[in-house]
Formats: sequence, C-alpha cells, structure tokens
Amino acid sequence: MATFRFLTAGESHGPLLGVTIEGLPAGLPLTAETIALDLGRRQRGYGRGARQQIEQDRAEIVAGVRHGRTLGSPVLLLIRNRDWENWTRVMQVEPLSDADAEELLALVAAGNKRATPVTRVRPGHADLAGALKYGFSDVRNVLERASARETAARVAAGAVARALLRPLGIAVWSYTAEVGGVAIDRANCRRSREEVEASPLRCPDPDAEARMIARIDEARSRGDTVGGVFEVVAEGVPIGLGSYVHWDRRLDAALAAAVVSINIVKGVEFGLGFEQTRRFGSEVHDVIAGRDPTGRWVHRSNNAGGLTGGVSNGEPIVVRGAVKPISTLARPLPSADLVTGRPVEKAHYERSDISVVPAAGIVAEAMVLVTLAQFVLEKFGGDTMAELEEAVARYRARIAAPVPPPTIGGRPLPPLPGEEAGDAVAAEGAPTAATPTAPTGPTGPATVEGRGAERALTGSDEAGSGGDD
Repeated sequence: MATFRFLTAGESHGPLLGVTIEGLPAGLPLTAETIALDLGRRQRGYGRGARQQIEQDRAEIVAGVRHGRTLGSPVLLLIRNRDWENWTRVMQVEPLSDADAEELLALVAAGNKRATPVTRVRPGHADLAGALKYGFSDVRNVLERASARETAARVAAGAVARALLRPLGIAVWSYTAEVGGVAIDRANCRRSREEVEASPLRCPDPDAEARMIARIDEARSRGDTVGGVFEVVAEGVPIGLGSYVHWDRRLDAALAAAVVSINIVKGVEFGLGFEQTRRFGSEVHDVIAGRDPTGRWVHRSNNAGGLTGGVSNGEPIVVRGAVKPISTLARPLPSADLVTGRPVEKAHYERSDISVVPAAGIVAEAMVLVTLAQFVLEKFGGDTMAELEEAVARYRARIAAPVPPPTIGGRPLPPLPGEEAGDAVAAEGAPTAATPTAPTGPTGPATVEGRGAERALTGSDEAGSGGDD
C-alpha cells in the first residue's frame, strides 16, 4: 500500500485549488458533504476579511471515488476560486498575445492595481525571499502561491483524513486559547464543544472571548492586525503511534513540522510546552497510575500532551500553535522596492484579515489529522477499510491485555526480594475504570496540567538516561 500523503496545487487568484490524496484504502465512505463542513468552519471567525464573503468553498471529488466510496486509487479534489473571474487576464495560464499584453499595459497606465506588477515587498511575507530565490521581478508570482488561500486545500485533505480516522475511534478538534494577548481562564471554560463551535472566535471562555473581540476591533481601528494561540486536541489515539528508534519516526516531530508548516504559525508546543522549563520535574512528569479494569493505561495528568519518547501514550494529544499577526496591514509598514533596492514609504497592500486564529485552528486540525492518518496507515496498513479497522481493533485488544512477565532465555524469573510487598502497593493504588485523568479541552480547568496533588509526587529515572523524551 502506498504511503498516505497529499499534495496541493493552485494560486490564490487562479481558477482553482487542487488536492491529490494517495494511500487511502478502498471502501472509505466519502462525499462532497463530508468535506464541506470543515471548509465552512475554516471560513468563519470574527476578524476575517472580505475574501471570505466572496468564496463559498466546496470541494468537487473528480477521481478516486465511485458511488460514494474510495477505490484505493488517488483521490483528486478541486476547489474553485470564485474571485477568479476578476483576475482572468492578470492570472491567465496561457502566454500573453500581443493584444493581451496591450490590454494589461493599458490597465497599468490607468492605475489598475491588479494589473500592476508588485515590486514593493511586504514585511513578514515571502515576497523578498521568494522573488530572489526564483528570479522574479514581479512579486505576484510569489504571493499567489504563498497565500494562505492554499490552506483551503489542506482543510479538504484533512476532512478526508477525518473520515478515515473516525471509524477507528480517533477524533480531532480545536479551540482558540488566546488572541492579541488576551488568554482564556481555564477555570472559566464553561462552554460545551458545540457552543465553542458556534461562538464568534471558537473560544471556550465567553468572558475572554468578549475581550478578544475588543482587541480585534482595536486593531482594526488602527489599521493593524493581531495574532494568538490555538489548541488542537486528538482523542482516541492508541498507545504506540510513532517510534523512538529514529528521529524521523517520532510522532511529535512529524506533528510539529506539520503544524509549523502553516503559513502563519511561528511556534508549536505539546502539553505544558515551554512552561515545563519553569517547573521542577516532580511538577511536570505525568504519574502512571496503572492499568484500569478495561485495559486502559491511566496517567494522573497529561502535561506531556499525549506524547512520550516520540510515541503516543494513550492520553489525548494536545498541540498548541503560536499564530503571528497577519503580515498584510491596512496601514502598511515601510519597506523597500525589489527592483530599485531603495526604501519606500509603504509596502504593497492586498486585501486581508485582521485576525485568523480560529481559522488557523481549523487548518491545524487538518494537519494533525493528515499526520495521524499517515502514522495509522504506516503502522496498520490494509488495502481496504475493513482490513484497517480489523487491524486496529486487534492491536487495541493486545495492548489492553495484561503484559506477560519477563523471561530469561524463555525461562521464568525466580522470585525477587520484596516482590510481594511491591505487588501489594501496586494493587492498592491501581486505577479503576472510573478513575479520571486530567480533562482535555475547554470543559475543565486542567486541560494539560492535571491536578496539583499528583504534581507534588516525585520519582526517579532509574535507567539513568538523563532525559529520553
């Protein structure tokens, strides 16, 4: 079976975006409606710009699906750009005829902004580096592909990955944790997940959201922009995705690369993230309470964010992304001209948003989903969905079963000193099926930190590795 991956194509003001997804097993139910929900979620959020009023994104499935189910061949999706009708000459694919060139030159002479080549590079964008790298004198050749419009294609791919993972018991969701320096109070995160989805900023704390909206309005009045932080949570991920044996097989490394690949993301952390550097180890590491009667291994907190040693540990995976303020400002910053090399008073301006943190969270969901799909298919394989589901079910049953005692050369070990006492202690503290772990997400204040009593416990690294994960 081919490795799961996706590739996108298309420009911001071209006729369409394309997504090719390969490695999907046959028999996965898939329709345009499956994808439409996530595409719509990406377009919402307080602080978005006029482009979202123009585009009503919908993916057309044009290959790889028959009668509502995947065939095992590559799936091709198309998302048409409705704004293309305003850019047909400027962005046409075919070479310009003499008449076409004369038409564009006349538009430039008349002051038409779309037709005029872009040479005033924008701070914070790929304009300068991209133009010099590829030898362009018109920055439009860079900004059309570097645009966040491409993320619509990623979200479509993520929706397909969501359809793949859902029957395996894996769910991914996100919310806005901070905008413009205004952060949620986890003790005040009282909205349900459905209420979060319906709120203007997809925020679990209604009081913080009101202050976030005020911050966005302040930025708008100043011709400025604001960034923030989103948090993505993946639940139902089994123990064992990823590996510690090589750097490029670590799930945390792949997730970090996937999330930071989003145009506007400048930082990624898992669980407590950088906060771990400010605490003692006894306050950070998640105590393993044991295996409950259902076979689930229980941690008393989830500060690691569901990942240890580059491997999923059975707790929810918690990924947080830092979203920079949008680089295009209504009141542009000073910059320089690509051709003359001289300073200019104002950089080029393209239509833009004020804040995109909620939408960035949706794009991050997509990148987490496709990464998990890649690791799931790599581990479990299967040419059909039935084979994949059976393989996952067998694996979940195996890791829930008691672990056999170790042997030496196939022979059982003799009784060890203190073994019976140790067993008694373990039995006394063993978790029950109802033992809670730290809540994950906006419904509880301990999203990643766990409970204070457990953080006071201490432990030691008997292997002496000095920091394995």
